[in-house]
Amino acid sequence: MKKNDTMELTVTGYGSDGEGVARAEDGRVVFVKGALQGERCRVTLMKVGKTAAWGRLAEVLDPAPARRKPDCPHYPKCGGCQLRHMSYEEELAFKRQKVEDCLRRIGGQDVEVSVIHGAKQMKRYRNKSQFPVAEGPRLGFYRARSHDVIDVERCLLQSEGADHIRGAVKAWMEAYRIPAYDEQNGQGLIRHVYVRSNRQGEALACILANGDCLPWEKELTDQIRAAWPKTVGVVLGANTRKTNVILGDAYRLLWGQDWLDDQMCGLTFRLSAPSFYQVNTPQAEMLYERAVEFAGLTGEERVLDLYCGAGTITLTMARWAQEAIGAEIVPEAIENAKENAAANGVKNVRFFLGDAGEVATQLAEEELHAQVVVVDPPRKGLSVEVIEAILEIGPERVVYVSCDPATLGRDVKRLAEGGYKLQQVEAVDLFPRTIHVETVVLLQRGNL
Repeated sequence: MKKNDTMELTVTGYGSDGEGVARAEDGRVVFVKGALQGERCRVTLMKVGKTAAWGRLAEVLDPAPARRKPDCPHYPKCGGCQLRHMSYEEELAFKRQKVEDCLRRIGGQDVEVSVIHGAKQMKRYRNKSQFPVAEGPRLGFYRARSHDVIDVERCLLQSEGADHIRGAVKAWMEAYRIPAYDEQNGQGLIRHVYVRSNRQGEALACILANGDCLPWEKELTDQIRAAWPKTVGVVLGANTRKTNVILGDAYRLLWGQDWLDDQMCGLTFRLSAPSFYQVNTPQAEMLYERAVEFAGLTGEERVLDLYCGAGTITLTMARWAQEAIGAEIVPEAIENAKENAAANGVKNVRFFLGDAGEVATQLAEEELHAQVVVVDPPRKGLSVEVIEAILEIGPERVVYVSCDPATLGRDVKRLAEGGYKLQQVEAVDLFPRTIHVETVVLLQRGNL
């Protein structure tokens, strides 16, 4: 086997990124992007290693029943979606297998995902849109595995309001010759267009810029408001760091209000631009419903919610607990969480500003016992400090909500080594047509 060889292969499974997996005659694994399980394909090798190779799908000789014609003209050039070439049933089966593989291979757990909760809505489900900006101007999404921006006028995943606001910002940049930010030299102004949307179709627009002011600010807000009349506010986020981080360090209101209200789990949540909030509201309700079920609350427990964001899980758990405590490192999110508690009349909650590990360690030192700890960390998972603090607190149950099965597997193994046994696993699809999936697991202290 060598680069540019062409061969016929039968795909027998999927890799973690949804690529087809086949095996060559010499036993080496071949990863083929765009190939489906069960298909016979002609593959051109692009890279050959000692134990594996990566190929380009040249021709599908025998299509699988799950193959579908992609319904987006930008697919697969745009990297926002990875699975539009397969049926949704096949996508759910892949995601379920992905979670099981990570828990077994990385976590050392002999476990099955009891159910994966699929989404009823597979289009325009995202309540948060982040459009990178590049010279042109081009506003859209990155090409797969690159920072080359594909100009996307209409995205099937984003809200209608987000598409209109993106178009308004592009028109403003063209009309007033506003330069896009250049990642290579750190010059230029507009970095990202960030839009939050709610169930009523209202939108909060945030312009991330390489500076704390914009030329023609009023013209920008007027254009956004005309393009999407349900816009409630326009915010400028300053990000002058030479980094890939999207959000800024400071925010200034250009027009309207700097927050957006949304309803989830029977509660109202006020969200500022930097507050964490699950991107698919109906599926997040399913996710939190399963988390509450796993927590097994009777009204007598204290719940500690690390990475609480705007307090969504904290307030949801509080309705079934004696007390719920939330911890979050983003100041604006903690302010939102406190406002949300007051607005919803939830009084049995407390919120702490700080790193999850530091807050958990502080509570452990104060011997503040929590019967249930809930974690919903970013993709990188839990730090060693957070794991150690959880073990020090010693809750009866740990409910782990994860957006990355690989780091979930790693952390489940660490908690298992600390005496916690994996009891239940369910997956919830918050990200249809992409390779991402949410998982909620229950771990119970072994000596109970």
